Amino acid sequence: MLGVNSNDAPGAEHVMNFDFSEDLNMLREQARRFLTERCPPAAARKALEGGPALDTALWQEIAGLGWLGAAVSEEYGGIGLGHEGLCVLAEEIGRAIAPVPFSSSVYLATEALVLFGTEEQKQARLPALCSGARIGTFALAEGPGNPSPRGVAARVTGGRLSGSKWPVLDGEVADFAVVVAQDGDAGLALFAVDLAGSGVSRAPLRTVDPSRSQSRITFDGAPAERIGTGAFAWADVERLIDRAAVLLAFEQVGGATQCLEMATAYAKERTAFGRPIGSFQAIKHKLADVYIATELARSNAYYGAWALSTDAPELPVAAAAARVAGNDAYHLASKENIQTHGGMGFTWQLDCHLYYRRSKMLSLTLGSQPYWRERLVSGFEARVEAQDKAAA
Repeated sequence: MLGVNSNDAPGAEHVMNFDFSEDLNMLREQARRFLTERCPPAAARKALEGGPALDTALWQEIAGLGWLGAAVSEEYGGIGLGHEGLCVLAEEIGRAIAPVPFSSSVYLATEALVLFGTEEQKQARLPALCSGARIGTFALAEGPGNPSPRGVAARVTGGRLSGSKWPVLDGEVADFAVVVAQDGDAGLALFAVDLAGSGVSRAPLRTVDPSRSQSRITFDGAPAERIGTGAFAWADVERLIDRAAVLLAFEQVGGATQCLEMATAYAKERTAFGRPIGSFQAIKHKLADVYIATELARSNAYYGAWALSTDAPELPVAAAAARVAGNDAYHLASKENIQTHGGMGFTWQLDCHLYYRRSKMLSLTLGSQPYWRERLVSGFEARVEAQDKAAA
């Protein structure tokens, strides 16, 4: 388990152990075997070649393994692995560039209900999400730009939602959306909206990564159910985003690791001037840089996993650090993977571009790199200010 291992003996040192338990590492191995067999890169390629937006059979198999309810308690239909288990699964999903709405439904819609839903709402909605019977998504953005309370114009009046949300990740395949909107004149709130109901229209958007659909969803008096009954504020939206950011960082680490392995394998087998290209210093330097960036991202993701699983006060800073490092690592790894493969790396036939596409898509999910850098700096400044006040 991620955390502090300590010896109770007098004078014993406290050792920080940022690693997963034996059970979770077994889960990783099982997940990797399943995804390698059932979800090779060809599965993501199908969407680029005009295939369906969702492989329903694959989604149901993932649901059957219990992954959709990994962090949900058993009383609501989950398997109670906790967020550490979900982090392990997120890394393997990212490694496989799985074309499934895992992040939208699990990290965001499910998490929103767990955090803010009433007991009745949890009992009514979580079991269907955990079983895969229903797919959720999260609708925050209303056009280009980073998350901000000033960007939320959609409004609910008399239980009816009006406004437009885009881009909405997996909006084409989701059954319902958790929507951030103005609750009349009371301020921000979360609302659950049936996307197959009245007053809802969806239009697909063209993106760099068609294996994860993006949509514009327009609401015109759509019935909306407020999630929770207590006060809600932008800080709660940020809390939800921070938690999802850690999991997205694990997807980025998984993708970056796979890119490094692909590039390394090719560098060992491709020859030039009678020797493997991996023996040339220029290639060695490329791969070394990718390795360093990926391990840095992994370290930050593990820190984020600890903060997420313990709901630590450090979560905002840990999440921002994980996202910044994850963005950098995946971009570098996917780019250098193409470069290492040379001219063939730029072709449609090779899988390199699939990872580059996914890296770009993830880098803009829930805020751009400058947004997360600003949040990281702001978090450090707030911590220093608090320490100065405490010392005064």
